[in-house]
Amino acid sequence: MKYSFMKKHEQLFSIERMSRILKVSRSGYYRFKAALPSNRSLENQRLLEEIKSIYNASRQVYGSPRIHAQLRMEGKQCSRKRVARLMKIAGLEAKTKRRFKVKTTTGNLLFKKAPNLLEQCFTAQKPNQRWVADITYVATAQGWLYVAAILDLFSRRIVGLAMNERMTTELVTRALEQALKHRKPDEGLIHHSDKGSQYTSYAFQNTLSKNQITCSMSGVGNCYDNAAMESFFHTLKTELVYFESYKTREQAKQSIFEYVEVFYNQKRIHSTLGYLSPVMFEKKWNQQKCLSS
Repeated sequence: MKYSFMKKHEQLFSIERMSRILKVSRSGYYRFKAALPSNRSLENQRLLEEIKSIYNASRQVYGSPRIHAQLRMEGKQCSRKRVARLMKIAGLEAKTKRRFKVKTTTGNLLFKKAPNLLEQCFTAQKPNQRWVADITYVATAQGWLYVAAILDLFSRRIVGLAMNERMTTELVTRALEQALKHRKPDEGLIHHSDKGSQYTSYAFQNTLSKNQITCSMSGVGNCYDNAAMESFFHTLKTELVYFESYKTREQAKQSIFEYVEVFYNQKRIHSTLGYLSPVMFEKKWNQQKCLSS
């Protein structure tokens, strides 16, 4: 108690005088003072609490670069190295990633020579200019759940999502129709996929044609031609699926839908988007467009 008083008033009174009045030793005070945490230590403790909050809010998938970017957006001034060091001390690290191998299939010969209009250029100048699509599969105790998704290359937003126990043309068509309903793209949209039988089917190609969508397709067996879509599936699996044990397909559906619509599109920040989420990136683009018009 006496040492605390001395620490609080040492700028006003000399240590020697306070020691004499309070009848304590100066050496004892200096030992007390040395044992106190430094201002830097206290700042690190406060910063670590903020880091933990962001880390948990990200479902433990953010590493130090994204957490640092989030702190900066919240007005906190600190270096990325400091964030990385505190996370290492606290044992905080992004969820372990596992290698994900994509399965590709060959479809109908009629569309075998559909051109690759992207040529591995996975950018767009505005929303609804270039969409990429693919199918992946998720294990459940009831069997496989097939997930068809469509991603807008402009914002990396998932604009179409459909899931079923069978990998059919109807599955990918539902994902496309969902995207068309919510996005209402103008004429000139490019839809890129692999040459899987679902995408080269007459029914799916007719849906593209009816909506004046230009078809683009990867080379057979070349996963790099659709790398942006595969990157999303890799993220989905390494941040969510590999840490779950789904008993039913319905449980998997709800989990994946919640991850995509609540977290990935709305909250998960992307380095390629300047550390904004897809929804935030589109909102910022629309605001700038309104100001310039």
